[in-house]
Amino acid sequence: MLSGCQCFLQIIRRANELGENPLTLSSRFCQEYLDDMTDLQCLTPTQQPRVSDHMEQIKDMITQIINNDCAYIIDGDVYFAVDKSPNYGRLSGRKLEDNRAGERVAVDSRKRNPADFALWKAAKPDEPSWDSPWGPGRPGWHIECSAMSAHYLTFKFDIHGGGIDLIFPHHENEIAQSCAACQESNVSYWMHNGHVTNNNEKMSKSLGNFFTIRQITDLYHPLALRYFLLGTHYRSPVNYSIAQLEIASEAVFYIYQTLRDCEDTLSPFQEVNGQNVCITPAAKDCISKLQTDFQTKMSDDLSSAYIECFSSRSLEKKQQKQQQLSAVQSLTELEKEVKGVLSVLGLLSTLAYSEVLQQLKGKALRRAGMIEDDVLHLIEERALARKNKNFSRGDQIRADLASKGIALMDVGKETIWRPCVPVEQEPQAPAAST
Repeated sequence: MLSGCQCFLQIIRRANELGENPLTLSSRFCQEYLDDMTDLQCLTPTQQPRVSDHMEQIKDMITQIINNDCAYIIDGDVYFAVDKSPNYGRLSGRKLEDNRAGERVAVDSRKRNPADFALWKAAKPDEPSWDSPWGPGRPGWHIECSAMSAHYLTFKFDIHGGGIDLIFPHHENEIAQSCAACQESNVSYWMHNGHVTNNNEKMSKSLGNFFTIRQITDLYHPLALRYFLLGTHYRSPVNYSIAQLEIASEAVFYIYQTLRDCEDTLSPFQEVNGQNVCITPAAKDCISKLQTDFQTKMSDDLSSAYIECFSSRSLEKKQQKQQQLSAVQSLTELEKEVKGVLSVLGLLSTLAYSEVLQQLKGKALRRAGMIEDDVLHLIEERALARKNKNFSRGDQIRADLASKGIALMDVGKETIWRPCVPVEQEPQAPAAST
């Protein structure tokens, strides 16, 4: 697995704005990115190449493209000749004659074809540069990705990912230059993800409508954010929504509460594991359906629609029959299968279920602007109000907390609380005039 390449030109521009060395800036943001990905339980890439460490591979590929008569040199710049790429446009479906030069950058009159793109740019003031056979300079935007992927994955590999906006010109140009360097170059599958949007507009700094991962995880558990992002197929845009994050947060809490309940139910029966005990037909059906549904969805272009792993009713039934070894073994197998699905989706924490639940409750309190002592005090106040037959006050306390995303649940003689989707309170009718 190879992590995404950085746009060197964007790094240079940002570094100049901040008065910072481009390589230092790049290293800092790489680490920030890795920290965010760790929080979201993303696997660490096998390789994480950086452009500045692969200049020799980049220059070697450019040299090969020139030797194959697919690029030309002008005043220290090296341009790829798109006329030499007969299949140019095969990924995006765009024809070369339909391209309108000058839309993204000013047209360089020195180029043989306005669509030709830079493989190497001659050195400019205030930009880092490296020595090359064509003079000091830096790589163009596209060549770095081809050179590094070929170095680590060879010219033939299975999957290339990226944002949908990179199909043209970036990935189209990658294909052209890679094939020019090696005719056998091929990517089996191109997987392009949709953008995260806000009010159906692409999030971007220029529009000022973006949120960082850390701004979101300050209020919502990283697992809730991951669950939210998995709720949309990767090729489709994801519309950022507080309401959907609340729903995702509640769903994750429900999953971990169910796993915790399952763990508590099974803990007295650990000796059942390893015994030759048949599981119930109902459990077999449930496991089979879970496996089939999950495999079907994953096989459909990685459709990550959610699957109901447990229901509280089925768990209660298992608890009522926990003396029956087959029921206990059935619940054990169900838990194992559910954890397998959650693991594949990256939703299974390494922490204990109780720790995750406590973290989710902590985030809910933060969103509500409360601490747990506040909630416990209101629970006591509600209990006293109900004891004194002041049910309207008790109901109001419950409604006020629900509007802040705190649900009170009466379990026997005890009242506990858990996070919930905030419930909008109905406006109270005005008091009747006398």
